[in-house]
Amino acid sequence: MAVRIYHNPNCSKSRATLDLLRNRGIEPEIIEYLKTPPTEAELEGILAGLGFAPRELMRRSEPEYRDHALDSDSLTREQLIRAMVQYPRLIERPIVVNRGKVAIGRPPEAVLKIL
Repeated sequence: MAVRIYHNPNCSKSRATLDLLRNRGIEPEIIEYLKTPPTEAELEGILAGLGFAPRELMRRSEPEYRDHALDSDSLTREQLIRAMVQYPRLIERPIVVNRGKVAIGRPPEAVLKIL
C-alpha cells in the first residue's frame, strides 16, 4: 500500500508535510479530506493506529465543535466519529498512513517515524 496523506492544501503544516514526503522521493496518495472525508471505518483505523480516542483527533477550536456540543460527556465514540465524518474540518491534519502505521504531521517531521 502506498503512503497516504489526509491533506488540506490551505494548511501550512499539511503543505510542509507533503513537501517533506516528496523531498524524500515519496509521492503519496493525496486525499483532500475536506472534499472526500474518511469513512467511519477509516477513522477507526486511524484512531487505532494513533492509539487515540476520538476527541484527541478533533480540532476543538473549530466552530462545529462548539456548535454541536461535541464536548458533551454523553456522546459516544461512534457519535464523535460520525461528527468528524459529517464535519471533516474537525479532523486534525495532516494525517499520514504508511503500511498500517499512522502519524500526524505536527510538526511535519513527526511523520518520519512511520516511513
